[in-house]
Amino acid sequence: MKKISIIAILIILSISSYTIYSKSQKTAKADVKTVHLSEGKERSKKKAADKKEKSAKAAAEKKDDSAALSKKDKKLLAHLVHAEAKGEPFAGKVAVAKVVLNRVEHKEFPDTVKGVIYEKNAFSPVQNGSINEAYDKEAYKAVQVALSDQKKDDELLYFYNPETSTSDWIETREVIKTIGNHAFAI
Repeated sequence: MKKISIIAILIILSISSYTIYSKSQKTAKADVKTVHLSEGKERSKKKAADKKEKSAKAAAEKKDDSAALSKKDKKLLAHLVHAEAKGEPFAGKVAVAKVVLNRVEHKEFPDTVKGVIYEKNAFSPVQNGSINEAYDKEAYKAVQVALSDQKKDDELLYFYNPETSTSDWIETREVIKTIGNHAFAI
């Protein structure tokens, strides 16, 4: 009888130990799962925050590019766009503005809009006085679009009308695209 009692007690102890062990394993697994879920949520939150921050930076940079040009420079550029690209498609007007902006950033040209536009023999409207004509809303809008999309057409440095150009040198430039009557080159 004593042996049976001892065996029964051992069995009961074993079962209760297994039950306690099993419960602790389930709790540990649940804790690990909770930790993984929490880490996953934190990673997702961090990715979302990083994405939001990048987006905000890009918007600020875009805004800064447009704001970096004074209103006076924007108007001067609109005068040039109007004089050079009157009657051309809107995309051509934007590309004319891009040429000036690209030159401002290029080491071989003056580093201001005014310096680029008034560089000797650079633009015929300066030579013939048509730069002083009033610009229209479309020319000003083309300047704004060119400023807001700094990456597009950032290699263009020259443009000319192949039908009216008298410069042999300009025709040696590599033409990247043609818009309306203008060839845009590097």
